[in-house]
Amino acid sequence: MNNLQDFRQQFRQLYGNEPRLFSAPGRVNLIGEHTDYNDGFVLPMAIDRRTVVAIAPRNDRLVRCLSTEFDDQIEFELSADLKPANDWANHVRGVAACLLRDEYNLRGADLLITSEVPLGAGLSSSAALEIAVGHGLLKVAEHLVDPIRLALAAQKAEHEFAGTQCGVMDQFIACLGQAGHALKIDCRTLEYEAVPVDLSEARVVIVNSMVKHELASSEYNLRRAECEEAVRRLAGHLPGIQSLRDVELEEFDQWADALPENIRRRANHVITENARTLAAVEALKLGQLSHFGKLMRASHESLREDYQVSCSELDLLVEIASRHSGVFGARMTGGGFGGCTVNLVKADQVENFISEITEAYEWVAKVKPECHVCQASGGVREESQ
Repeated sequence: MNNLQDFRQQFRQLYGNEPRLFSAPGRVNLIGEHTDYNDGFVLPMAIDRRTVVAIAPRNDRLVRCLSTEFDDQIEFELSADLKPANDWANHVRGVAACLLRDEYNLRGADLLITSEVPLGAGLSSSAALEIAVGHGLLKVAEHLVDPIRLALAAQKAEHEFAGTQCGVMDQFIACLGQAGHALKIDCRTLEYEAVPVDLSEARVVIVNSMVKHELASSEYNLRRAECEEAVRRLAGHLPGIQSLRDVELEEFDQWADALPENIRRRANHVITENARTLAAVEALKLGQLSHFGKLMRASHESLREDYQVSCSELDLLVEIASRHSGVFGARMTGGGFGGCTVNLVKADQVENFISEITEAYEWVAKVKPECHVCQASGGVREESQ
């Protein structure tokens, strides 16, 4: 994040106090999509695009929020009984309420927020905001920060104040990301393993389709309900299963025909995606980028055909990328219905790849994509500058 001194000065001019600065990263999920809320495995990477919160404590219970993205200032009193409102600050309001319910004693505060994480692009701008704000509120109230506890509180805020029944992946990686590594997360046990991402021969390139279809949120929640229905039906044949994480592929093949087609497809994606994610972790550890890329493409095909959360723009980006000789693999990333693709590209082909995919996508989609070459970044932190 550039110009932190200017951002600090902007806060002083607005509020008349000296702030502390906290930042949290966006993320790209390399593989393991829609598995997190099914107790499965994911492999996200925190990216070097961050949300920064300047914050100074107050001597009352008032929270005042301003964002460089929006014109209006939002104010609310700290209370565990806070309710969602029809404004941009629900993530701030929600994380404060959930931390209070978690028995943290918070102080009122003045906040100024800015971000490099594109909004609505599937790079988890909301989790970056929640974690940066939550970490800042805890620190200025002189609490020790338990990153897993913070991630779970932010996940609750997403459920209750944004209405998205997400898993814990986004908040988890925003808290615990490590520079130079992706993070394999077991979303049931919350055990995690840092997996080195060797980018000496390749780069992670995120391509933003610049579209976001309105049905994304409702369809996301529907997919979760469909997965729960699959578990309910399969439990009649496989006693003891708690989630699709518990179903082996061979067991699923035996009972798949007992499910309605849409439920069968959703379950098939989740079960095979868990297997792909574990295989991808091993490929990354061994430096087998070509194999990793094949798993990425298989993931996209499953998301398109079985989970049905892709869209024509994402499919177009993946198809263009897959034709490029410098691309190991490409897939949609995030909840779907727009947003971004993630591409693993040979290091010496990145410039050519960006030029070709920009020209080809703009020709068909009539909109110019945004391309970001990303490094694996660290999680939430206080900025010293």
